[in-house]
Amino acid sequence: MTTYLLAGGGTAGHVNPLLAVADRLREREPDAEILVLGTAEGLEARLVPARGYELLTIPKLPLPRRPNRAALGFPKRLLATVEQTRRIIRERQVDIVVGFGGYVCPPAYLAARRERIPIAIHEANAKPGIANRLGSLLTKHVGVTFQHTRLRHGTVVGMPLRSEIETLDARDARGEALAFFGLDAERPTLLVTGGSTGARRINETVRESVTLLLGAGWQVLHLTGERAQLDDPGLDGYRLVKYVDRMELALSAASLAVSRSGAATVTELGALGIPAVFVPYPVGNGEQRYNALDMVEDGAALLVRDEEFTPAWVRDHLVPLLLDPARVADMTARAHAAGRRDGADRMVELIRNALADRRGLSA
Repeated sequence: MTTYLLAGGGTAGHVNPLLAVADRLREREPDAEILVLGTAEGLEARLVPARGYELLTIPKLPLPRRPNRAALGFPKRLLATVEQTRRIIRERQVDIVVGFGGYVCPPAYLAARRERIPIAIHEANAKPGIANRLGSLLTKHVGVTFQHTRLRHGTVVGMPLRSEIETLDARDARGEALAFFGLDAERPTLLVTGGSTGARRINETVRESVTLLLGAGWQVLHLTGERAQLDDPGLDGYRLVKYVDRMELALSAASLAVSRSGAATVTELGALGIPAVFVPYPVGNGEQRYNALDMVEDGAALLVRDEEFTPAWVRDHLVPLLLDPARVADMTARAHAAGRRDGADRMVELIRNALADRRGLSA
């Protein structure tokens, strides 16, 4: 029996692929023990136990960004956390550490190296984080989501997708989706979403431009996010929804999407063959722009800077696209050709290769 320690957390971008891989491992190896290493503060504290996996927690240990008192004490805290993780590895007889990024990964990688057990890594974003850049120095078994990712030993495996997306037949689900949202089966649907918390620029621009979009013969499904304060104009063909827990239905209804370009969003749209206009989140290290590049270069998406996504841009660029069904069809075909749904399977194979190397078998 193999014991896996999956390390990652903090955000959905780390937790969701971790859970997708955990589920695939459980399907393939029902007798395996699957443990998750995280923190008590991250999203994993709620999602991991809810999925039926045991969560083991270590302290959250942010890397200091500037020299100060916290930076002086960081090496001692890191060493203590590595030793705590080593005890977990020994006591639970862990065979392999699989990291997905986040604060818990550096201690997990260092503990695995000291315990001489294999390490496998999945990097969701096109621009890798510090944790996985460190981990890639300690193993050659590194899976990445995007072709543009520059990470030592990186092999493209794609994104491990949640099962409701991996198995979704959007064409079969379209009728249910349109009925669920009260949409017209005779009109194409523009899906607008900035994620669960919303995106102010996208929300405000689309709300100000809605008559132009409807005038192009499309209907709009606008998922604003729970924090958004937008009034619903009550126009025919415009559906404003703050939150939906059936995102697979929203995607099934979509003929084209306007969205941020987080790794999960980009890969889910690609997997389902939905072309997009990506408006990357302008704060952070710029990873959302890089996440979008594969689909953009494949001709399946457009990329526009946040500050440029204005009603004027919608008028001059988005509306002409909506009025060109042949171009939308071409982008859809390109999205279908470029998307992949086998990220979980590919990542599990990479993990097995890491175990095989450890056991002296041919990979």
